[in-house]
Amino acid sequence: MTRAKRGFKARRRRKKILALASGFRGSRKNRFRTAIHVVRRALTFSYRDRRARRGDFRKLWIVRINAAARAGGLKYSEFMHGLKVRGITLDRSVLAELALHDEPAFTKLLQEAKTALAR
Repeated sequence: MTRAKRGFKARRRRKKILALASGFRGSRKNRFRTAIHVVRRALTFSYRDRRARRGDFRKLWIVRINAAARAGGLKYSEFMHGLKVRGITLDRSVLAELALHDEPAFTKLLQEAKTALAR
């Protein structure tokens, strides 16, 4: 009778974890028990931070739009309200790009928002 060494399936499971741990420093990359711990932790952080990144970008866009709007004489909230009143539905990422790279277009949007607020 031969003993069962759990060959292929166990090896495949260990290789998968160690492949995810490649690039880690020290024994974390080649000790299976340590690698399980750090890989699970890394995957948790990457999942959480993919979601946090969306909020970070939104904050950045708002800061950029606010800076450009204040340079044109409006606060961020007034600018966004003016656009909403005029029925202009551009999202914050597009507005931030315009503020950064296309000043004439953003200035036109500022004028639209000002005329909407003046009424």
